[in-house]
Amino acid sequence: MINRNALRIALYTALFAMAVPAFAAKGDVAAGEQKSKVCQACHGKDGNGVPNMDMYPRLAGQYADYLVKALKDYKSGARKNPIMAGFAGTLEEQDMLDLAAYFSAQKSPLHDLSQHHD
Repeated sequence: MINRNALRIALYTALFAMAVPAFAAKGDVAAGEQKSKVCQACHGKDGNGVPNMDMYPRLAGQYADYLVKALKDYKSGARKNPIMAGFAGTLEEQDMLDLAAYFSAQKSPLHDLSQHHD
């Protein structure tokens, strides 16, 4: 007879072991700054945009996980933009994490509702 508690513990241990690398993966801000050179033509040096080029999104201050997801979606084709698909197609996972770490660390006029007070 199978010990249900032992099976349950083994299952939870396996799930935890698979989840830890996903949470442990982080980007390096300095590496992201170096990798961001190609992004600067459209998004600006610090991700706050280029004067008179409002058609490109502001990256500075965005959540890192949002930026990584956007890059993955451009690479997979889930998000459609021929220019970004070309750039994202060359990126590895660590490149995406590094770029996201850099741009999310930049000062930005963007803010969320956590600063809203009644």
